[in-house]
Formats: sequence, structure tokens, C-alpha cells
Amino acid sequence: MQIENAVLAFAGFMILLSLALTYFISPWFMLLTGFVGLNLLQTAFTGFCPAANVFRKLGFKSGCVFR
Repeated sequence: MQIENAVLAFAGFMILLSLALTYFISPWFMLLTGFVGLNLLQTAFTGFCPAANVFRKLGFKSGCVFR
């Protein structure tokens, strides 16, 4: 799996998790959804993604976006 795929899968998982936590635990977990969305937005403009750095250190293959 390439870093780009791992980042997208992780972001999708975090959004679904935060929605489930919002429904079952507390509406304050919507802040997590907002954080993930803002992180995706800033990554689109800057090209810097903290999750991509973590996945790179874990040994994922680099694709064409995150080098």
C-alpha cells in the first residue's frame, strides 16, 4: 500500500469513528471530524501531512504525492 492510500484510508476511518463516537458518546466528538477535515484541507494546499510522515516511518512505499 502506498502512503497516499494509507492517508486516505486513515482519514476515512477517523471520520467514521468520530461520527460513531458523536452518536453514541458525546456531540463534542464532532470536533474530531472538523480537525480531520481541516487537516485534509491544509494538506491539499501545503502538501504537508503529518500522517504521511508517520506512515513513511512505518515503512509504507512513497507514491507520487508525498515524497
